[in-house]
Amino acid sequence: METDGTYESRDTKGGAVPRPAGPPTDGRGAASVGGTVHSDGRGARPDGETVRPDGRAAASGGRAAGPGAPAHAPVPPSVPPRPTVAPGTAAAPGAGGPGAPRPPHEATGGAGAVPGGAPVPPVVAWLDAPRPEAAPGIWRFRHVPPPPPRETRKLAPVTVAGLLIPLVVGLLLWSAWRRGVVPYEWIPLATFTPADWWYAGGTSPRDWHGAEAHVVYDGLFFAVLLYAMARLGAWAELARHLLADRRPPARAALTAGAALIALTFVWPEAFPGVGWDPLPVVAPLLSLVVLIGGGYDVLASPVLVYTLYALITAAVLWPFARLGDWPGLVRARLKARAAEGGTPAPLDPAAPAPLSHWPELRAAGERQAADLLAAELFAGRMNDVDCARIRRSLERGRTHADGLASFVDTVLRQGAAAGAHPSGARDLPGRAATHDLLLGQVRLGRCTAEERNPAAYRGAGLALEPAALATSLLVVGPSGAGKTTRLTGPVVESLTLQALTGTAAVVAVGAADAPLGPDAAYDVVVRPGDPASPYDLDLYAGLADPDEAAALLAEGLVGDVENLDARRAATVLAQLIGPYRAAHGRFPSVPVLRELLEAGPETLTALLDRLPADAAAMRRELEARIRQAGTAADAGPLLADRLSPLDRPAFAEFFGADGSDVRPFSLKSVVHHPLRVRIKLPERGHEEASRLLARLVLAQFLAAARTGTGRPHFAALVLDDATGALTTGTVRSLQRLRPHNAGVVLGLRTLGEVPEALHGPLFGAVGCRVALSGITTWDGRGFAETWGKEWVETTEVAHHTVFADQPMTRFLHALRKKITGKAVTTDAVTTRKVERERWSASELAHSVPPGHAVVSLTTAQGTHTPPVLVDLRG
Repeated sequence: METDGTYESRDTKGGAVPRPAGPPTDGRGAASVGGTVHSDGRGARPDGETVRPDGRAAASGGRAAGPGAPAHAPVPPSVPPRPTVAPGTAAAPGAGGPGAPRPPHEATGGAGAVPGGAPVPPVVAWLDAPRPEAAPGIWRFRHVPPPPPRETRKLAPVTVAGLLIPLVVGLLLWSAWRRGVVPYEWIPLATFTPADWWYAGGTSPRDWHGAEAHVVYDGLFFAVLLYAMARLGAWAELARHLLADRRPPARAALTAGAALIALTFVWPEAFPGVGWDPLPVVAPLLSLVVLIGGGYDVLASPVLVYTLYALITAAVLWPFARLGDWPGLVRARLKARAAEGGTPAPLDPAAPAPLSHWPELRAAGERQAADLLAAELFAGRMNDVDCARIRRSLERGRTHADGLASFVDTVLRQGAAAGAHPSGARDLPGRAATHDLLLGQVRLGRCTAEERNPAAYRGAGLALEPAALATSLLVVGPSGAGKTTRLTGPVVESLTLQALTGTAAVVAVGAADAPLGPDAAYDVVVRPGDPASPYDLDLYAGLADPDEAAALLAEGLVGDVENLDARRAATVLAQLIGPYRAAHGRFPSVPVLRELLEAGPETLTALLDRLPADAAAMRRELEARIRQAGTAADAGPLLADRLSPLDRPAFAEFFGADGSDVRPFSLKSVVHHPLRVRIKLPERGHEEASRLLARLVLAQFLAAARTGTGRPHFAALVLDDATGALTTGTVRSLQRLRPHNAGVVLGLRTLGEVPEALHGPLFGAVGCRVALSGITTWDGRGFAETWGKEWVETTEVAHHTVFADQPMTRFLHALRKKITGKAVTTDAVTTRKVERERWSASELAHSVPPGHAVVSLTTAQGTHTPPVLVDLRG
């Protein structure tokens, strides 16, 4: 199979994932199977619809229920008109809405047509598309594995000599045979034939029997000689070598031409302009028939003669048909013609039913729910988010007691909106990347045909999914290399879509102007320093334990300070926030905490007097702090100085400020709910505060993600700019995320933004690594050492001058040198295996083209891929 390097299947369903319908405008969104509605009221429709207390939007219109829907079922909501173009394809000028004509590949899908002759929605073709198993990181939607690589090799001179020598010897033998100079050539003929056919003492024929026997004998010798020449000369191997790289039509055409040439030697009289004698093929067979039939009268039968002619022609054509695979080409042409003519291919009883017909529900006996979902799907009232969400709810329902009955009841009541996200959204406001939500993949680019890329990846699409993100991802590339637009941005978009299906929760942290999607694509948007921010960031991660809260806060404050142990800082913070909470019922705000850190024994004594009588443990903590205050080893002033970037007028209403009406948000929520969270870090004069908050968010997420087991959804934190966010403690915690179904995406402009002592641990903690074009050799050295070396086979050719001893040989060598200008040499070929870096630091810095990246992936199960060169623009 020859392709243009894409290895996409050539079918009638289209090669792109269809862009789903937009978010619903009049449907229900909060009710879900096992879903959770936030107590803060999230779930209100973005279009301003009223939401009833049960979480469903007030109905603004109706539609007829799908086939099989019960009479008592409420009217399921509708979604906006389905798209008329595939994702990434611009609409044609003048393209309209739902009534616009569709391309043929969208009008006919694998699931057939909608009853009534309406075109099949693109989401049906997307749902029924094949997704074969493939290596990690390969985009599986309609993926066609490339053909196995064929080792390119030249025809050895020995093979050419082996072809020519038997041919020359055979021609000499045939010439000698025709002249009768081969010794004893007639003895076998006289031995195996009756004596009355010949004159005594020889093989001169008495009558027609002897004459025809001579013809048969010559034909038998020719057949044996031809077979020996073909076997000894390896004609079949040579033909296969010459035809191996040809496309099927070209291979069939070449073998047909060779067959035509062979027929001119068998039937020369049938071709005008051919004047040579025929080879002894037809005449010996006719003579054999005459001898068997007892005379020439048998040749008077046209049926016998023409049947014999047909068999001879078929025998001549048969080896050429095998070499050219003529039957396979005919079958392919007939199949393509049947597909073009609309003739349906015969159904395979063993083939699985298309997913668009919901075979799992039908197998469980729930045909009514399956018919309802199929009607919703074919009517265009479902998108890819709905399909993925409902299939996930179905899988969960089949594994829980009474779960399937609850799922079916919800489907019959809500239709395509069953199990919707608590926010009510069923799609994002817009998409920039290509997604396959059925597998949770987002396509990043296309693997190049680079020789260093494994054969299975050459020309295939590269995709990321939660199985790989669970080992965390490190992206290193300079500004402008596409770190955000081509990597972290698509990953965030994919995770927000998966959150709508209930399979993921995402926290995207970056600058306010980072292209990580609009605010409407998130459930929670935290903008520290912006008075209009609806949410605040909880510095204490919603914890009640002072020691745990102090440890996380200390990691954010002094985790990057080399001369101060984070455990010592955590002890100081715990000695203050614990007693303060015991006295006031809450943790201190930033100004209060800073004042406590800088306070002397007098101020701390006043707090000690306010402690309740039963808080003996907190009293001991505070007394220890009072003894340390003001000493040379006191870490309080340093902690207060590190906290000062948050104690600015811009943040007066944030971080638990007294009297603030901004709702605090804790990262613990993403562990329990499939939330979409966007944290916009402050800029323009608050860079140190941004780095402090990034460290704090990373520490809180790592702690929250490791709590509990059996979380049904994947939790991810995306740090678009991880400058200054990585510390010894957070790098150590990254490796522990793998068994907890969580991962972190880290973006860096250079490894110099991380302490040099953490370079090795960081590369070892993450399982997925991306080196963008334009990195320096210093950064490339870390990737090269991580990816290691591999055994490669090298061939060295040495030319040695030949020194002759004999006078004649020296004369011939001198004459050859005069003519060619080169001395006579012999080639010494040495083949050996050596260890070589997969990608060296210099190659990463200078050989990666713009818009490309070298990517290696590792799944949570331990399956990994070697580094692959990927075109992020493909």
